[in-house]
Amino acid sequence: MASSLDVHVRICGQEIIKYDLEIKALIQDIRECPGPQSALMELNAQVKEKFNQLRLRIQDLEQMSREQDKETDRLTIQTETESQRRQMLSNQTAWRKANLACKLAIDNMEMDELLHRGESPTTRQRKATKESLVQTSSDITESLMSISRMMSEQVMQSEDTIGTLATSSRTVQETNEEFKSMTGTIHLGRKLILKYNRRELTDKLLIFLALALFLATVLYILKKRLFPFI
Repeated sequence: MASSLDVHVRICGQEIIKYDLEIKALIQDIRECPGPQSALMELNAQVKEKFNQLRLRIQDLEQMSREQDKETDRLTIQTETESQRRQMLSNQTAWRKANLACKLAIDNMEMDELLHRGESPTTRQRKATKESLVQTSSDITESLMSISRMMSEQVMQSEDTIGTLATSSRTVQETNEEFKSMTGTIHLGRKLILKYNRRELTDKLLIFLALALFLATVLYILKKRLFPFI
């Protein structure tokens, strides 16, 4: 089960990297987009779709971190999730800047057309361009707020994890102190056992000597009684 989960984690990470690269390429296309407005709108739609896919895969990666059995694996995947969220936020900022740059380029182009031709369709197109870019900017702002909320939730989860680790550390430390106390008790017991063993050996030696003295005394008395002439 753990092996299967590791495979899913690797696949999810590869897909996140793929979406990240695709978003960067689309943002570069927006920077270089000369117009018209329809081309910019199409690029922004593609970027928005890629961001949605990327956000879902980051959420999947976060869910996989909760399913890890080992604490070290869980923290590693959570760290990677945080890194990918920060990268997504950076891409969101770059997307917004690219749109503003493209808007400026389109405005300049339309201004030139207006000065040289004075055509009213150009003015209408310029107004539509501004409205579309305002909507795009609003969408980007909403996406940034969503990422900010996700990062806030991740920070709260990280704080909970740190609290759990602190509690576990205290428990390990208390257990270590108990082991030290037990080691001292065992060492003292070993000394007492050795002392009692030595005392028992001494007692046995004294009993043996007393018994030998008693037997010698008995033999001496019997000898004097039975064989007084010897």
